[in-house]
Amino acid sequence: MLDTRRVALRRLALAGTDMAQAQCGTIRLRLLKIGAQVRITARKIWISMAAGHPAAAVFAAAHQKLMGGIPLRA
Repeated sequence: MLDTRRVALRRLALAGTDMAQAQCGTIRLRLLKIGAQVRITARKIWISMAAGHPAAAVFAAAHQKLMGGIPLRA
């Protein structure tokens, strides 16, 4: 089940990046196992990642592609 989600992540979010052909284990290691600071408030969840991470640009591109397809609610 999780590998199916990683394949979908690769197909939808990583297309056009250097990780577009990466195996599921590589995606997990480089993008999903990233240390981050998580702060939770009453209304928001803040996730702060290190700017110097080697895959920060790929993570940002994947995030932008995934968030761009979600319509805003009124």
